[in-house]
Amino acid sequence: MKIFSLALFLLTSLFPVGIKAELSEEGFFSGRLSRINKDISVVRVKVDFDNIKYLNPKDKIEFWDEKNASQKCKGYIVGRTSEYLLLKVPEMTFCEKYLYFTTGAYFKFYSEDLLNNVKMGKEVVTILLKKRMAVHGQMDIKNKEITSHIEKVNAINARYQTLREKLDQEWQKEIHALDEDKTYAVRSYKDLERRRDEIDQKLEQYKIKDENLTLDRWSLDSNLYFKK
Repeated sequence: MKIFSLALFLLTSLFPVGIKAELSEEGFFSGRLSRINKDISVVRVKVDFDNIKYLNPKDKIEFWDEKNASQKCKGYIVGRTSEYLLLKVPEMTFCEKYLYFTTGAYFKFYSEDLLNNVKMGKEVVTILLKKRMAVHGQMDIKNKEITSHIEKVNAINARYQTLREKLDQEWQKEIHALDEDKTYAVRSYKDLERRRDEIDQKLEQYKIKDENLTLDRWSLDSNLYFKK
């Protein structure tokens, strides 16, 4: 009987009244009372933990003074920010009587709703991670296609660069041939022009007139013209 009593004492010491052994740590957090409004039974709590985003309005919360963990106060969330929780505490009188209920007091909090919300969040995160993995795999495929495209473009550019250089060489060769043809044509033209001028000079030199006599126009009357 004494052993049973000792075991019961140890269990109650490790797990205060109202807090079950199987409660997950993900449902616990801590905070300080920053403001108490007794008229409307509302308190504002300063908290600092990342999972505050998983607390929503109407979520139920239990909180207690670490020095008196056997007494718990209950409430529910009416609002929150990234640093504060606004709690509605219907049994404000009970809290003031059995807890160190004053501004600046440090409390432990537990919310089953927080625990459930975190579990749901984990499920969502698991799904999102799977989706992310799938999307990342598709990104890898597309990235390989992009890389392959760049390599193909570079290969085509290299091939056509070679063809362009070859074509440019052929073009230069053709232009050079045309220039040679032009040079030859100009040289031939100048030569023919020189020969023509020589011929014209000889023609002028050996020019023969039809008549040896010339018409003497000594008078205004053309009837009086005569050849001499």
